[in-house]
Amino acid sequence: MPASPSTARAINDRLALQLLQREGPLTAGQLKQLTGLSRPTVADLVERLTASGLIEVAGESGEQRRGPNAKLYGIVAERAHLAALDVRTEGVAVLVSDLLGRVLAEASVPIDDHSGTGPAVEQAVSLVERAVKEAGADRLHTVGIGAPGLIDPAGGELRDSSGLPEWHRRLIAALQERFPEARVGVENETNLAALAEQRDGAARDRDTFVLLWLGLGIGAAVVLDGTLRRGVSGGAGEIGFMPVPGTAGLPSATDCDGGFHSVAGAAAVAALAAEHGVTARPTGSEPHAAALVREAVRRAASGSDRAAEGFLDALADRVVLGAAAVVSVLDPGCLVLAGEIGRAGADALADRVQHRLARMSPLATEVRPSSLGGGAVLRGALLTARDLAQDDLFAPPER
Repeated sequence: MPASPSTARAINDRLALQLLQREGPLTAGQLKQLTGLSRPTVADLVERLTASGLIEVAGESGEQRRGPNAKLYGIVAERAHLAALDVRTEGVAVLVSDLLGRVLAEASVPIDDHSGTGPAVEQAVSLVERAVKEAGADRLHTVGIGAPGLIDPAGGELRDSSGLPEWHRRLIAALQERFPEARVGVENETNLAALAEQRDGAARDRDTFVLLWLGLGIGAAVVLDGTLRRGVSGGAGEIGFMPVPGTAGLPSATDCDGGFHSVAGAAAVAALAAEHGVTARPTGSEPHAAALVREAVRRAASGSDRAAEGFLDALADRVVLGAAAVVSVLDPGCLVLAGEIGRAGADALADRVQHRLARMSPLATEVRPSSLGGGAVLRGALLTARDLAQDDLFAPPER
């Protein structure tokens, strides 16, 4: 059935806004060319979107032609302010941006293990308030949060998980209370890192891939046919619990000891480095295991440090146990090594894992290191918040 006039207008408006978001400011003529709409239709939608406060004149085109320059129209970036949070067991990082994703303020704060739940929540919320003030925003439209643990796919809440501090779950409610007009959403940190790698990082050319998170904990994010797959209970990618060879026992429903975590988690990596005589001093909040891997990569680059090379080889032997299991089930064609240890290993670890994987599996799989560094979770949280805000603001008005 043909669309009604109001539906057609809504579709055209959304198309124009998506183009402006992707391309930046455009003239009415450029919008006509890119949308295929008639000149009167484009004129109407420009007038409509300007009146609604979604777009504004952002300048004039520099085209060399006779007559006056054409007006450039762009999205009103200040129409909404967004916050993105990366919540870790040891602290919180936050950034505040405008509707186009331009970062206006960034901040972080460490939170001591011995801080009580109330003081820890207050520290985190105060950090967000200070960042919002620094950004010059009077309110937040959307808040995106990345956190470790399981996210309930039905209600979107962070589920109670063993080993995670209580203040993580309390933080979501506290932010909603402090910013009552904002839409607050939480997503697993590994999933957000995968979304960021898909949009802006190592997996930009891939519709299907798996991100392996190698850090203090172990996890994976699964993207199939361009869509993040969370599973029925939100637990897709909980590979830390996956039984693998080389452990002393089996994991349980409440403890991943005996699973992949026991051979590739930070504590296991640090112990492996000690066995090979690799030492390092961590910098900042970097996990000790990541510093050890980074130091081994530096030393192995000379081609004559057998201890460093042996450590990286042994680490790849362990990582490939989980990688091979994931590949045999999903056949993603691409694995991205992320998390503090994955990033520290860079190409040296990724190449070793790919070489071993090729011997273990008949399924061709490229292994790549993360290209977004330590900001992948924050970037994913910002992208998610921006998408949610634009879905809301760009939606046609309800009748």
